[in-house]
Amino acid sequence: MPSFDVTSEVNWQEIDNAAQTTLKEVSHRFDFKGMKCEIEVIPKEKKISLWCSVVDKLESLNDVFQTKLVKRGVSLLSLDYQKEIDASRGSGRQHILVQAGISKEKGKEIIKAIKNEKFKAQAQIQDEQVRITAKSRDQLQEVIQFLKSKQDSMQVPMQFNNFRD
Repeated sequence: MPSFDVTSEVNWQEIDNAAQTTLKEVSHRFDFKGMKCEIEVIPKEKKISLWCSVVDKLESLNDVFQTKLVKRGVSLLSLDYQKEIDASRGSGRQHILVQAGISKEKGKEIIKAIKNEKFKAQAQIQDEQVRITAKSRDQLQEVIQFLKSKQDSMQVPMQFNNFRD
């Protein structure tokens, strides 16, 4: 019986590369002259931390970082921005949680969406992914097209792997 897995993976190396190129670009920009900025990528905690010595420039740093992420193929849907924190001496910090893997709640939402569309396919949650099986390859491809169209509304970046006949 044909099947495939719906996953939500993040390439941490690309995130780290985007952080390094962002810091390099910011160090050469006139509007950041005399300011210190840091981007810390913590894969174990699934977190990114942005810090800037001037609170007002934190948003600009974030904009540059987002453009670098998009250029490197990292979906912005996988980023969950936390509230900005005023750090010491007028500096600002913002934590970004990275959604790597599909949570149980999002998995249930994906399964519910597939069932509501009345596809002849079965879906089940396995760890941080959802496995979808059907009788024919064509039915699975219809499910993939449907999930691609629902990706933005579900707020989950999806990859479709492990397609088996």
